[in-house]
Amino acid sequence: MDSKSQKVKLNDGHFIPVLGFGTYAPPEAAKREALEITKFAIEVGFRHVDCAHVYQNEEQVGQAIRSKIADGTVKREDIFYTSKLWLTSLRPELVRPALEKSLKNLQLDYVDLYIIHIPVALKPGEELFPKDENGKLIFDSVDLCLTWEALEKCKDAGLTKSIGVSNFNHKQLEKILNKPGLQ
Repeated sequence: MDSKSQKVKLNDGHFIPVLGFGTYAPPEAAKREALEITKFAIEVGFRHVDCAHVYQNEEQVGQAIRSKIADGTVKREDIFYTSKLWLTSLRPELVRPALEKSLKNLQLDYVDLYIIHIPVALKPGEELFPKDENGKLIFDSVDLCLTWEALEKCKDAGLTKSIGVSNFNHKQLEKILNKPGLQ
């Protein structure tokens, strides 16, 4: 079996391809490149596509996925799409709107995996990296267990099939894992 078709079972029973295609590109890269390279990745066999709001190319990545579905290369269920909750949306009341915004940008009905990108909260708003008058980042304080509960609600609503975290240290991860009623 080639590595592009191998999958690993997640703790909720869903399967994730072991090999994923990351869509991050530096800000100076043309957005059109995200469209073309994502289409190419799907054509050569990638079935896990990883993106995030902060990459600012969700529309192009979604267009590439829809294009490959439309031309018969893949079905939606063949693609495992991962997205990430950005630091300015870690407050529980902002989680679902952030995911819905990503889905609107992608023009998809659901993501396969939605994860907390980094467990550090920044001031909510449209700026990806909000700064004060001295150029210093403006942090926010959130309870990551409440953020996790908001992710669980997104899963229950069918907006994502699986939820998870990235860039957590063991103490942050233990806090989530020891949360009463963990899903």
